[in-house]
Amino acid sequence: MKAVVLVGGEGTRLRPLTWSVPKQMLPIVEQPMIERVLEHLGRHGVDDAVLSLGYLPDAFVRAFPDGVAVGVRLTYAVEPAPLDTAGAIRFAALKGGIDDTFVVVNGDVLTDMDLTALVAFHRARGAEASISLHPVDDPSAFGVVPTDESGLVEAFVEKPARGEAPTNLINAGTYVLEPSVLDRVPEGRRVSVERETFPAMVADGTLYALADASYWLDTGTPEAYLTAHWDLLEGRRPGPPAPAARDSGGGVWLLGSPQVDGEVSGPALLGDGAHVGPGAAVDEAVVGHDCIVGRGARIARSVLLAGASVGEGARVTGSIVGPGARIGERSDLRPLTVVGGGASVAPGTVLDGARLSA
Repeated sequence: MKAVVLVGGEGTRLRPLTWSVPKQMLPIVEQPMIERVLEHLGRHGVDDAVLSLGYLPDAFVRAFPDGVAVGVRLTYAVEPAPLDTAGAIRFAALKGGIDDTFVVVNGDVLTDMDLTALVAFHRARGAEASISLHPVDDPSAFGVVPTDESGLVEAFVEKPARGEAPTNLINAGTYVLEPSVLDRVPEGRRVSVERETFPAMVADGTLYALADASYWLDTGTPEAYLTAHWDLLEGRRPGPPAPAARDSGGGVWLLGSPQVDGEVSGPALLGDGAHVGPGAAVDEAVVGHDCIVGRGARIARSVLLAGASVGEGARVTGSIVGPGARIGERSDLRPLTVVGGGASVAPGTVLDGARLSA
């Protein structure tokens, strides 16, 4: 089966991390987010995926120059201009030569939903399109999808007012589509699948939906990005938190050969080549490959991306430090500070919920 993976967004909510890196290429516990998405698809029989690209497309091509990622063959479809969700789906599907039932997913959503069950449901209903639904406490920020007992969608309500949603089941961003859906999307303009294509299908009685309460997370904010790491480290998702990670005991995972001269308390992961200096303490954190945690520094509930360094006596709490960033000695990063790749924080600086670019 083939899939279209939507990865064209600019990741504005994750800036400054995404100024130079597409959000789907950001690592989740030392593995690019897009690989985790593709792995899920591969487990459910998807062997070809078309990446619908717009923002910084070369980053994906450089990462997977042979056109294969985690066993899934890739086709690159770069939009000439932003086409919105339905337009992007149409453009990518045509670019990938899709002419049979196919899957669509959002490249910044991590989920364990049963895609195989959704495909079977779709075929049993003879649907033109089927979407996965997920229950949430507050559906006001999402597309809300009430259905009848057979799963036929009765309405498609995009971001209802708080307290006015007809159900708590939201559009989870995973779709099974027939090629005929592409004929519904006008060429040459922006078209939203949520606001235009799906409501038209509701009127025609061809859109179905299936609820799935499995793990689901939209990673598009700094808070959610951190949550994606904790969910893996704390075992809310099965298996090791990263490929080839080994458990050294106490919930501390290691990749390759990090050097630990300080203290590390789990759940935590240290990447290959990372160094935790004498007197330093890492508690519930991810220290990426080639990172340096200086003497006496304290890292808590934070993520340090590849090659970042934290100076002597500095503190990083509830924050994200981008690749190659430098945190000066005795600095104090408080929740929820995000330091962009290559940025430098001067010694003794206090940042509280700040966003710092290079």
